[in-house]
Amino acid sequence: GLPSCLLCLCIGTSVYCDDADLEHIPPLPPETTYLYARFNRIGAIRASDFTGLKKLKRIDLTSNFISWADVDAFRLLPSLQELILPENRLTALPELPRSIVRLDARLNRIASTGLRPEAFRDLKQLQFLHLSDNQLDHIPAPLPESLRSLHLQNNNIQTMHEDTFCDSQDHSQIRRALEDIRLDGNPINLSLFPNAYFCLPRLPTG
Repeated sequence: GLPSCLLCLCIGTSVYCDDADLEHIPPLPPETTYLYARFNRIGAIRASDFTGLKKLKRIDLTSNFISWADVDAFRLLPSLQELILPENRLTALPELPRSIVRLDARLNRIASTGLRPEAFRDLKQLQFLHLSDNQLDHIPAPLPESLRSLHLQNNNIQTMHEDTFCDSQDHSQIRRALEDIRLDGNPINLSLFPNAYFCLPRLPTG
């Protein structure tokens, strides 16, 4: 009888609100583990939208009208592993919980000024960071050692620091996990930065 289960489809601990003409996140059952609210008209994410949802592992808000999110909208979710936000209107990213494994914020309007300094440094579980088709002008560094896939294609990245991927002071470093780097569609000439890739198992694509 909860409001969200009248508006949406609740199956076990999953809540499906796809294409339900929603303008905001509905009240969710406290046991919610997975939320799918794609193809709606949600414009903003408030910190109160997810309060107390300690078991929430995945949030998928693909293809909404989200232009901003409170800085603490997701940070206090202790179990959140996947945050899926492509095809929205975000210009900045809120803080993320340290449990996050996958962040997909493709096809937004995020500029480098919309990322906190060293935003991803302490996310020791992060494996997939997909920020293609945004307005970034540099690669967000430092990147955690856990990262496996970095997609930054179709931004405005023009240059790269030698320490972006590798520690320039430690030439014995091997960064085994990071095998998938996409930089195509950026105005950067990767051949100008040969010393930036020595620790990688594969060269960036671009």
